Amino acid sequence: LQADDVESKIREIIPPGFCTNTDDFVSLLEKEVNFKPFGMLLHTYSVHNEEAGEDITYQIYKADMTCPGFREYHERLQTFLMWFIETASFIDVDDERWNYFLVFEKYNKDGATLFATVGYMTVYNYYVYPDKTRPRVSQMLILPPFQGEGHGAQLLETVHRYYMSSPTVLDITAEDPSENYVKLRDFVLVKLCQDLLCFSPGKLMQGFSQEMVMEAQQKLKINKQHTRRVYEILRLRATDMGDAEQSRSYRLDVKRRLIGPYKKKQRELAKMRRCLRPEELTNQLNQIDLNMQHEQLEESFQQLVSEYRRVLERLAQA
Repeated sequence: LQADDVESKIREIIPPGFCTNTDDFVSLLEKEVNFKPFGMLLHTYSVHNEEAGEDITYQIYKADMTCPGFREYHERLQTFLMWFIETASFIDVDDERWNYFLVFEKYNKDGATLFATVGYMTVYNYYVYPDKTRPRVSQMLILPPFQGEGHGAQLLETVHRYYMSSPTVLDITAEDPSENYVKLRDFVLVKLCQDLLCFSPGKLMQGFSQEMVMEAQQKLKINKQHTRRVYEILRLRATDMGDAEQSRSYRLDVKRRLIGPYKKKQRELAKMRRCLRPEELTNQLNQIDLNMQHEQLEESFQQLVSEYRRVLERLAQA
């Protein structure tokens, strides 16, 4: 059997100059002592490592293509997306609207301070008429050896805090977020919002309000849709689900939002009654099972509450 030409496939993704034997790779590691993170330091934090029995220091930086050497570094870094994110694609680095946020582990070895790449995030700054921008998270990756240690939450919170200080930023969104990213975002946004006055237990029990929307957007750059999820999570924490009246009030409040798509179907049905012939109407009605819709609504509610409880559990441990 003839071996596959692996190198030709790798060349389609990895920039020229990659190593093809172990000796060359090991010799290049000696140059790691000269590596320094690119850009501006935004945040430093520590994570306790059980295996090492000590706290390890991590730093988050913001960089752009004007940083000397960053373009070449990013060309190599972005190749990791292809191995770990199924729908990943390379971005146009010549577009100046991109911002780059990087996480590094800072450690000492043989008396030298070294930095290991932990992960990174790319954010595109969309224009919003007349004088605002809307940063949109495009890609986010924490490398496998560092996953499950809270670095994603640290990175996302740092990015939010960076944009919160800018008066020209309207709100922060994400491009086609994955299920795991939504869970991460829920945790970070609830953590940021829980101390706002509009999310006090008394106001939460009064229902979702425009005050919450305005304060979350003005102070934390959170849009209305995400603010609603934050409200539902924090109201769940403030609700005694063992109390029949409180539980019923919470359930109805969440279901009023979830029922939106079903109400749309009902409006479509009303139009059908006016426009379709009897045999066409019967065919459409057969596809709309109201009992099934109620079952789906209850299933969606229970799944959502389960997700919200996991966010609250993580928040309690933070």
